Amino acid sequence: MKKDEEKKIVREVIEDFKQRAEKRKSLDLIWQMNMNFLMGNQYCNIGYGGKLEENDRQFFWQEREVFNHIAPIYDTRYAKLSKIECDINVLPSTNDERDVKSAKVSKKIIKSIKNKLNLKDIVNQATKWSEVCGTSFYKVVWNNFKGQVVGKDEQGDEVRSGEVEVSVCSPFEIYPDSLVSENINQLQSIIHAKAYTTNEIKNIFGVEVIGENVNCFSLDNVVTGIGGLGSNGTMPKVIEKVKSDSAVVIERYNRPSKDFPNGRLTIVAGNKLVYDGDLPYKCGSDNERDFPFIRQCSIEEPGSFFGTSIIERLIPIQRAYNAVKNRKHEFINRLSLGVLSVEDGSVDLDNLEDEGLCPGKVLVYRQGANEPKYLQGESLPSGLSEEENCLLDEFNKISGVNEMLNSSSISSNISGTALELLITQDEERLNASIESIKNSFVNIAKKILKLYKQFAIFPRLARIVGENGQIELFYFSSSDISSDDLEIENISDGLQSMTQRRELVFSLLESGILSDDEGKMTSKMKSKILEMLGMGNWESAQDLNELHIKKAGKENLKMLDGINCKVSEIDDNNLHINEHIAFMLGNDFEKVCSKNDKIEKIYLEHIKNHKRQMEEQ
Repeated sequence: MKKDEEKKIVREVIEDFKQRAEKRKSLDLIWQMNMNFLMGNQYCNIGYGGKLEENDRQFFWQEREVFNHIAPIYDTRYAKLSKIECDINVLPSTNDERDVKSAKVSKKIIKSIKNKLNLKDIVNQATKWSEVCGTSFYKVVWNNFKGQVVGKDEQGDEVRSGEVEVSVCSPFEIYPDSLVSENINQLQSIIHAKAYTTNEIKNIFGVEVIGENVNCFSLDNVVTGIGGLGSNGTMPKVIEKVKSDSAVVIERYNRPSKDFPNGRLTIVAGNKLVYDGDLPYKCGSDNERDFPFIRQCSIEEPGSFFGTSIIERLIPIQRAYNAVKNRKHEFINRLSLGVLSVEDGSVDLDNLEDEGLCPGKVLVYRQGANEPKYLQGESLPSGLSEEENCLLDEFNKISGVNEMLNSSSISSNISGTALELLITQDEERLNASIESIKNSFVNIAKKILKLYKQFAIFPRLARIVGENGQIELFYFSSSDISSDDLEIENISDGLQSMTQRRELVFSLLESGILSDDEGKMTSKMKSKILEMLGMGNWESAQDLNELHIKKAGKENLKMLDGINCKVSEIDDNNLHINEHIAFMLGNDFEKVCSKNDKIEKIYLEHIKNHKRQMEEQ
């Protein structure tokens, strides 16, 4: 590509980025204000100049304390949402043996990556951003510089197998082409822009750029006019800072179109073109190239790409509550300190203003003048307390967080059924956020499988924690994954507490659903029930049936390749025979037998050997 063409592309991308940033400017201010209110800086507002402005005192004696109710509401919501355990169950598209084994491998891959990348912490980090700003994003990409070492190149550098990488993007970094699209699938283009230092750009992209000052948001402790009777306090505040020796890296993703059938990815670092080519990831439906981003919302906003935060709805109530409480304290200050009435020229005003009428003070006033006296104060208006209680009730109604359930002063007169209804109502307001988190995790799992399907060419070793805490190792490659044919089902139990889970298990036991046809319970089911009750897995060894089934599955694969397998004396003949017959009834066996008749004879002879051993025993 010629330099003139590169400069033209760079100018076009930078201009596109600036236009999108200008359209999204009002949302940036709202997110900044949400963060400030959460941290306690609650005397700020959006000014006419398009920046956050601080509201100053009108009088030196004015009370400006902050009574932050937004922070505990945020903490309660986040504590509930962080309890969600997103477990993924991969279901095969058919009953064919190959699809069943592919589903098992895919499930193990997801479990391995979940532990390896610590996806639980990543999801919690994204939840923090979505609860504050309303929206957060995941970025699922393939990193060629990670993974296992598979060899060396011509220069002697290590060549790695590559690995999936999942990161969280704040809403400040994402710029869609349309703010009225309701999801990522409706976008034709999306930009991910982030500030990096020049050294980071050189290490990541291998190019040198000229550093400059880049504006970014940072948390800092600043002195503000917050407090009572003219005192100033220090509190955290989100302010705009300058990051030196840095540059903005702009990644623009375009969907496949007539001009670009494979989509287009353009990366600009500073004023240099780093990459301009096809979309690298086939993570869309039907193996199509797609964006590597996943959107998570706290509260969906109709007709808007970005969601709404509960903090945004609570800000007006928080302002009113601070005003009521401060006016109430100012009234109490007048009652306690009093307001003096002094005749002009009768006393030394400077001394009286500095010391007041302290106990034991000798007050000298002009002869013939009226002595200073306190003005008669009024009692505290009842309207202030009523308004305070109304605002507290508004916090509960809008946030959906019941304050009674967070306190230890629950009346003993409330029945268990009524308390259960309160808990259910309290959690129903979180259902939208819960579903968004669960759907995000499902989409992460789908993209992970599709990236492995695309890039995991070399066989790789992975590990998971199996039953009874034992480490299980397994090899897999892209041929073992058929992600396009798999349905991913979320089997999370949401906000269900341990007590609710135990009650559900006990009710299932009473109904007899967990028992077999003879009313008995297998040892494997007993172990699973103990695990669900939170008592761990008390079985010291793996279930023998499961081990026999695995052994029979390995024999099926060997015999499919024409290898004769001997029947062992320790085999459970009934289980082995059932597994072999089930495999022979599958499509894989039928396809192989159509090309090689000897395979069926190997299986039949192996089953006969099992039956002979049963007769001998």
